[in-house]
Amino acid sequence: MTFRAVLFDFSGTVFRLEQDETWLADLTDHEGERLDIEAQTELMRRMTAPVGQVVDLDEEHLHAWNHRDRDPVLHRKVYLEVLKQSGVPHADQAVALYTRLIDPTQWTPYPDTEAVLKGVSGKGVKLGVLSNIAFDIRPAFGRRGWDAYVDEFVLSFEVGAVKPEPEIFRAAVERLGVEPAETLMVGDSEEADGAAREIGCAFALVEPLPTTERPDALLTVMRTHNVL
Repeated sequence: MTFRAVLFDFSGTVFRLEQDETWLADLTDHEGERLDIEAQTELMRRMTAPVGQVVDLDEEHLHAWNHRDRDPVLHRKVYLEVLKQSGVPHADQAVALYTRLIDPTQWTPYPDTEAVLKGVSGKGVKLGVLSNIAFDIRPAFGRRGWDAYVDEFVLSFEVGAVKPEPEIFRAAVERLGVEPAETLMVGDSEEADGAAREIGCAFALVEPLPTTERPDALLTVMRTHNVL
């Protein structure tokens, strides 16, 4: 199969939000005690989980959770609640941490991201970044000059659809000017990203491991599917 386009998920696929100890060092719980390492790790897991509800929510916040990647206001609202329920009760600390988490310049690329983006683009294959997200991730690419390799950014809060809904995948292939059967979707979630198969795309799964533990998974996928 010769692919004319590749779609990459963002979080856990080409970039990862790595735990930065300086962000969490001053967080304190209800008793004013600093969060231990276990609590910090669980906090980051909850803030970056691609699917699945991570805390119990009332009706108001459940609505925000279900629509968080369509609306930046709802995204902020529900993740501040997640932080509150995850041991960060102080509003000023929660807002400061949330602000850092949605800053795309704070995210870390996987070791092979640059080589893959450059290689795919250099082959004349259309390249899109397709993400369930409520903030603009273009600066993560732009500050490194990698936006030159990306033909389209398809972001849920701009499109008004979220994975696994077929509409967001259709929007992506239409923007790239290709057929689904000519498109490979690469992502870290079988449930969300793998839904690209419903419109006829191929799908390749990568594990959302820490960047130091996943040096060449993207390159392997591209080679396995004869893109590079």
